[in-house]
Amino acid sequence: QVQLVESGGGLVQTGGSLRLSCVASGSIFSLKSMGWYRQAPGKQRELVAAITSGGSTNYADSAKGRFTISRDNAKNTVYLLMNSLKPEDTAVYYCNAFQFFTNYWGQGTQVTVSS
Repeated sequence: QVQLVESGGGLVQTGGSLRLSCVASGSIFSLKSMGWYRQAPGKQRELVAAITSGGSTNYADSAKGRFTISRDNAKNTVYLLMNSLKPEDTAVYYCNAFQFFTNYWGQGTQVTVSS
């Protein structure tokens, strides 16, 4: 089992920035991919950004140019730097990790952007 613990969410004004962190622990052998998803009230969970162990990244169109995902493999940690935040970025953000054909999820951290 892999446990994921997120931190860094909170309340921020439009145009502000936040940095989310997610630390993985437990039975870690090879986390091929780590990433961030979000779910707003009444909407489906959606990919925000993901990064492979080799550093390849993938961003949702809504995140391109504003968000940056990074990863410290030695610390089993993934980060999401979010700039120029908008009210529509308000959601619960979930950390995701993929290992041995299994998806693991964190408990989520709330990000609220006020207008």
